This record gives sequence, C-alpha cells and structure tokens, in this order.
Amino acid sequence: MKGGSVLSSGDVVLANLQFTDTFEVKKRPAVVLFQEFDNLVVAGITSNVEMKGIKLTKEDGAIKDSVIKLNYIFTISDKLVEKVLFQLHPKKKKELYSALIEKLEGLK
Repeated sequence: MKGGSVLSSGDVVLANLQFTDTFEVKKRPAVVLFQEFDNLVVAGITSNVEMKGIKLTKEDGAIKDSVIKLNYIFTISDKLVEKVLFQLHPKKKKELYSALIEKLEGLK
C-alpha cells in the first residue's frame, strides 16, 4: 500500500488489478489472504453474485452483495492498493479459509 502500510489477512482492499485475459488494469476489490514483504496474496471479488465463491453481503461491509472468487487468487505489490475498504468478520474469514483449504485438499 502507498507508504508501505502493513495489511492484515481479511482486509478488503481497493486495488489496481490486471485482468488475466488482457493487459488492462482496473480498480477492483480484493481480499488479502496474506502479506509477505511488499507482496500481497489476494482473492478477487466480483459483484456478479451468480459466480461461485464466498458470498459477501452489505451486512459483511460490502457496498453491494458480492462474491469472493476462490478461482481468482494472485500476488500483487502492496503499492497497487488504493485503500482498505473494510475487514472481514472472523466468522467470514473462517468460512473463506475453510473453503480454500477444502479446494486445495481436493488437488491431492
């Protein structure tokens, strides 16, 4: 993040993200999974609630109902983060990490 701020697991941020199918960069929300040095591993968030993933609601802090996309995980520089939007509630963080573990265990 600008100024080298430390971000926490579960922070929902607004970041400049590059799309996988183009070189286009857009400001999009993402959730921080973890930070190591100046790199963040994040999961993208979409407002397309038909997509698979972890549901985020206005009650969770989202501006509108959204989905954390477990199939859209990547590493970005912390300098690409514009701001922190909100922090996931511990229950939602547990749901996110449980779903990720389940997905990873399915790769055995």
